[in-house]
Amino acid sequence: MPVPPTDVTKADRLVLLTGPSGAGRSTALRALEDLGFEAIDNLPISMVSRLVAAPLERPLALVLDPRNRDFAVNALLALVGELSASPRFDFDLVYLDCPVTTLIQRYSETRRRHPLSPEGPAREGIELEARLMQPVRMRADVLVETGGMTPHDLRAHMQRLFGEPGAQSMQVHVESFSYKRGIPAGVDLVFDCRFLNNPHWQPSLRARDGRDPAVVDFILADTRFSGFFRRTRDLVEFLLPEYAQEGKTQLSIGFGCTGGQHRSVAIAEKLSNALAQVGWQVSKRHRELERIAAHAAAEKSE
Repeated sequence: MPVPPTDVTKADRLVLLTGPSGAGRSTALRALEDLGFEAIDNLPISMVSRLVAAPLERPLALVLDPRNRDFAVNALLALVGELSASPRFDFDLVYLDCPVTTLIQRYSETRRRHPLSPEGPAREGIELEARLMQPVRMRADVLVETGGMTPHDLRAHMQRLFGEPGAQSMQVHVESFSYKRGIPAGVDLVFDCRFLNNPHWQPSLRARDGRDPAVVDFILADTRFSGFFRRTRDLVEFLLPEYAQEGKTQLSIGFGCTGGQHRSVAIAEKLSNALAQVGWQVSKRHRELERIAAHAAAEKSE
């Protein structure tokens, strides 16, 4: 399975995950996917060379294990040797290990059949897999002992191993909305802005929205705004690292007002900018402004 040469100068990031069933391969793969890796589970060894023949568009994480019908330890070790020796790749073989007693307990709790002992006791498959995979374990670049880890612990550990230094892996989504149309589905934190002075009652501001400097100035002039925004920002900046540490990969924050056009938009914009400035990955949406724009476009096309 030769790895073809390439003209790329920057090595492609490639991670192979393996280890015994029940040790956390799926959790580790999802953690890498959250870090921006393309993630492929249960790939036959014979397909890997074809998959990586062209330069990778983004980092790639693969799970290879005895579930695959063409799996063989010698074939896996040969592939690892070729990928490790190729200047094309920044490569790591990650072996997720777990004590046999813990794996037996996990299989007992989930009542799943072991892939290497589908008709017999899980213990037989677990012990067979441990013996079979020992040469691969000895070859691993990164050994992760998951016996004492929760899924949250494992996700955090993978982030420390493969995340960009200083980068925030959790995605933050900030959305403005109108309470008349209900709170958006899936929002984790909701803040009500209706107590602030409403630009709607100012004829010169009514047709504008919360991105307009004149509307922003009007909202900021409310003596209650400064305290509200400062406390909200401080609360969110306190919570985000805690949620990330817990293993949460996305957090959605909603700001609502009466019409979803002025106050909620201005505050969503301001908080999005503040979070981005301190390094969080932030996306934003203004639900009611999108609806107004779509309605206007539909009328224009008629």
